[in-house]
Amino acid sequence: MSNFFKMMNSYKYVVRSTRKRSILINFIQQRSVCVDKCIDPVQYKTPLVKKVSKIQRAKYGGRQVVTMIPGVGIGPEVMQQVLNVFKFAGAPINFEVIHLDGSSTNEDFEIALTSIRRNGIAIIGHLDKRHLNTREGIPSIPRNVSLRNELDLFVNCIHCHSLPVPSSRKRIDLVIIRQNTEGEYSMLEHETVRGVIESLKIITRSNTERVARFAFNYARAHKRSRVTTVHKANTMKLSDGLFLETTKRIAQEYPDIIHDDVIVDNCCMHLVSNNAQYDILIMPNLYGTIISNIVCGIMGGPGLFAGVNYGDHYAVFEAATRNIASSIAGKNIANPVAMLSAGVKLLEHLGYTKHSNAIRYAILKTIFIDEIRTPDIGGTATTEDVTSAVNTNISALTPRIW
Repeated sequence: MSNFFKMMNSYKYVVRSTRKRSILINFIQQRSVCVDKCIDPVQYKTPLVKKVSKIQRAKYGGRQVVTMIPGVGIGPEVMQQVLNVFKFAGAPINFEVIHLDGSSTNEDFEIALTSIRRNGIAIIGHLDKRHLNTREGIPSIPRNVSLRNELDLFVNCIHCHSLPVPSSRKRIDLVIIRQNTEGEYSMLEHETVRGVIESLKIITRSNTERVARFAFNYARAHKRSRVTTVHKANTMKLSDGLFLETTKRIAQEYPDIIHDDVIVDNCCMHLVSNNAQYDILIMPNLYGTIISNIVCGIMGGPGLFAGVNYGDHYAVFEAATRNIASSIAGKNIANPVAMLSAGVKLLEHLGYTKHSNAIRYAILKTIFIDEIRTPDIGGTATTEDVTSAVNTNISALTPRIW
């Protein structure tokens, strides 16, 4: 038996025998170099449900404090548009801005996590792809994966619907719900022998139950009639088989919601050719990344839709597709609508419906009535032109919201 699998057997024992994270980390660090390279304790603690304690949310003078992480690429410039629109609309939000880029250290990342834990809410831009590690030889871990796992943001939710822009498909209105902390994103990889890499796909019943209940509760709350599980259980019979079996079992608790399933490759084909048959899609982590990009692509591109990451205690808002878009960074042509829409969802989440409705109306009027659009959706306007028009439409509202 290899050192890796000896470690995994002992690892299961350690997880069962103690709740103390420090024991597990010390145990892993004492093992072979192979194991030390495949698991980064900064990023991924356990394949079981990570219990996160809630702390008191920060709120001062009646204004909600929200963590803002602009990130890299087009993140800083589109996040600046969020600041401008929120200020103009008089939204009762104070932003705690924390910058993370390629030069940021693990300590900077921990400061960002502490801020989100304190505030409970965050809006993030496009994070740097790699996580700086302090130990030589450990593979770098994407910061966005680290953030989701550290905060136990177990579900990602994206609502995509047809929009009156030239590149958008018609009569589409679907919700993509993905498990957000495990699957292929568990980051458990190792090299057994030179030139042979093994990557572990972690699917747990407990985490699947959580995301399945979220999907069915979402369907009830938003009066949707069907939930479809996307899987590859015909090939990955144990991992995807567990995901499918668990969602079927949870579906029995919701007799008013229709449940069916589809193989992931068939689903991708249907999304391009006949997507009207889907209402809510629920799936493991990697499939969610692929399908959300396909759907956003056929609906008009990455600059239009927002996504939300939910945990038991925290919510993190972002663009639906996690694209850095470095090729257009700093050129004042990035589409700010996705990040402004994330801001709208943030205000809705906090209960500021007047402000969220006003900004949503202003965005729709700017893009679809005034036809002030950035080049990615067939226009010639700049990023700042779009924001300026949104503010103008907010100011035209009567009665004013501030």
